[in-house]
Amino acid sequence: MYFAILILGFVLVVKGADFLVDGGSALARRLHISDLAVGLTVIAFGTSLPELFVNIFASARGNPEIALGNILGSNTANILLILGLSAVIFPLQVKKGTVWKEIPFGLLAVLVLAVMMNDSWLDKKNSSLLTRSDGLVLIAFFVVFLYYSAGIAKEDERLSKASVKYFTLPGAIGRIIIGLILLIGGGKLIVDGAVYIAGKFGLSESLIGLTVVAIGTSIPELATSVTAAIKKNPEIAVGNVVGSNIFNIFFILGISSIIRPLPVHPRADIDLAVVFVATVVLFVCMFTGKRRVLDRWEGWLFIVFYIGYVIFLVVQG
Repeated sequence: MYFAILILGFVLVVKGADFLVDGGSALARRLHISDLAVGLTVIAFGTSLPELFVNIFASARGNPEIALGNILGSNTANILLILGLSAVIFPLQVKKGTVWKEIPFGLLAVLVLAVMMNDSWLDKKNSSLLTRSDGLVLIAFFVVFLYYSAGIAKEDERLSKASVKYFTLPGAIGRIIIGLILLIGGGKLIVDGAVYIAGKFGLSESLIGLTVVAIGTSIPELATSVTAAIKKNPEIAVGNVVGSNIFNIFFILGISSIIRPLPVHPRADIDLAVVFVATVVLFVCMFTGKRRVLDRWEGWLFIVFYIGYVIFLVVQG
């Protein structure tokens, strides 16, 4: 029953994200908000809404391992699994700005989080904690990222054009309300299901968060990037993943730790190291083989690495 509840939760958050993005985008257009602003806010946030609502419930209910595992697991899956699959479908060629601006900013997000997660090592404390002040700093970095992204989008007119569906005003507001209801309900079901499954099978909440929850909440990123690869639009496939990873760390973990400070288990450093290595490898792959291209063989390599990582997690329990 709880596996069914978990799957239902994933369905609800994915559909809720779709409704909220469509309604929010249409409402923003009716309020004469620019394409650039819509693209950088409502649409850019859309694929990360499942992670956001799952983490809000996990933090509020005192399940920090699910909250942190969801973000670290999602970021790893985004790079190794989703970009890997996308590159296998169609080699991902990106622009110079993605290589030298967006990917390094994603690496900065990982390094900032690494500092905040290691109080025990840096300050010689008995334990590590993502505090509310850490959350505020992460949100501040997120604001800087939005400003930074606006500059990138203005340089690329294609990226500043948001694809917006048109609805009547009541239709747009109705979709926003339905989207929020589905996201809230789905987020609660996912956390309930994950906690129960972890307890029932003697698994850690961290393992469930890093695997099942992380992959489930990454479904929108998977759909977006794979579709972009099929349509031979690699810039969107890569930009979606890199932007989502930055959003996950700076905004979602920022909000999560503000709601309730998150205790950090020492083994989380291993998972953070995997995210760091995956990001560095993505950067290096831009210079191997064809320049600024994630080739098919590199995509297969990413997928193999991800399978190996999941096996490692399962063995560790």
